[in-house]
Amino acid sequence: MTSRPVRLLIVGPQGSGKGTQGIRIAETFGIPVVSTGDVFRANVAQGTDLGQQVKSIIDAGQLVPDELTSAVVRDRLAQPDAAAGFLLDGYPRNLAQVRHLDEFLSSRDEALDAVVVLAVSREESIARLHKRAAEQGRADDTDEVIAARLSIYETETAPILEVYGERGIVDEVDGVGSLDEITDRIIAALHARGLARSAAA
Repeated sequence: MTSRPVRLLIVGPQGSGKGTQGIRIAETFGIPVVSTGDVFRANVAQGTDLGQQVKSIIDAGQLVPDELTSAVVRDRLAQPDAAAGFLLDGYPRNLAQVRHLDEFLSSRDEALDAVVVLAVSREESIARLHKRAAEQGRADDTDEVIAARLSIYETETAPILEVYGERGIVDEVDGVGSLDEITDRIIAALHARGLARSAAA
């Protein structure tokens, strides 16, 4: 049986484990993870026109604007391996990017199937980020830096989840527990929506 394309977005604060869970879920469904950071790095490494634009902005210490971010993601989603579905990680991160993604997907007669939100308390996120900083020797992960990142997530992501919540596609999953427990919760939520895992998984 050929399963239909599955188009997902995973959302969660820094320290929620969304990167790890995103990879696990994408493997389960046989779809690529489309992470803005990875896509930026790939374009820069390949020296594409988009990559050169991104590099000059990052080198200048500026944030990549929404229009350029969306153009890079559109280019990635147009590649053949994303035809069978994808899992977005880190995009869209604000309402402007939601609008850009909506326009792109609707032009292809597509839409997101589900938005997985990893629910982790601010205290848990901070504890995990401190642990990660200590393990990786990241002295720049100070209390102030961590608090600033979490505040940006809270102010920019809340409106996004409101939009997707109104569409009835948000699945909030408890992000505390073992890796396998959290993965199982996500898969159970997606199965409840009738989304089938890849036959190859």
